[in-house]
Amino acid sequence: MGLFRRESLEIGCTIAVEHTAEHLHAHVELDGDLEIGPGDQVRVHGDPVRLPFGEAITLRRRATVLRATPFSRWWTKMRANLDLTELYEITFTSEKVR
Repeated sequence: MGLFRRESLEIGCTIAVEHTAEHLHAHVELDGDLEIGPGDQVRVHGDPVRLPFGEAITLRRRATVLRATPFSRWWTKMRANLDLTELYEITFTSEKVR
């Protein structure tokens, strides 16, 4: 894999969708031990899943995994670190903390 060339692979996946009073989620589990890293993209193929309230469903689909380049992976990590600093709140006051 080159510095700027992205690797693409197609893989099977299981989709679990639940729309109940207890849970509202959609999880995708890729087949095999494929590890997804920073900057990688996963696109699940097929029609959108529309589920009425009170139901849950598990589906099998195909997914395309687009691996990040080394530069893109590094950039994603740097952006994440910079975005995290926006969550810090620093206050300068003249009053003593009690």
